[in-house]
Amino acid sequence: QLQLVESGGGLVQAGGSLRLSCTASGRIGGTYARGWFRQAPGKEREFVAAISFTGATTRYSDSVKGRFTISGDNAKNTVYLQMNSLKPEDTAVYYCTAGTTVAITTAPTSWGQGTQVTVSS
Repeated sequence: QLQLVESGGGLVQAGGSLRLSCTASGRIGGTYARGWFRQAPGKEREFVAAISFTGATTRYSDSVKGRFTISGDNAKNTVYLQMNSLKPEDTAVYYCTAGTTVAITTAPTSWGQGTQVTVSS
């Protein structure tokens, strides 16, 4: 089974930046896409960003496009989410995910435990 562990969350002022990291361990084999979801208080979990195994393809939600960048380092089994120009509405628990390329934006098969990101106004 694949384990995903996030780090890098915290409190930041609006306009600031944070970088989230997610390292995979356990049953790592084959190729799989990686991604990030988030869940704000009182809201449903939503897709944020995804990257293919090779890194050639990335996808973003409209709400973060142009502000967030997803990248990966397969040698370290780690994916990153660089978040710039943060807004209070970005406040949420951010979850690292892994799954097939086809389903990574809708139904990932593996989830991390989540890391809190709080953006103050």
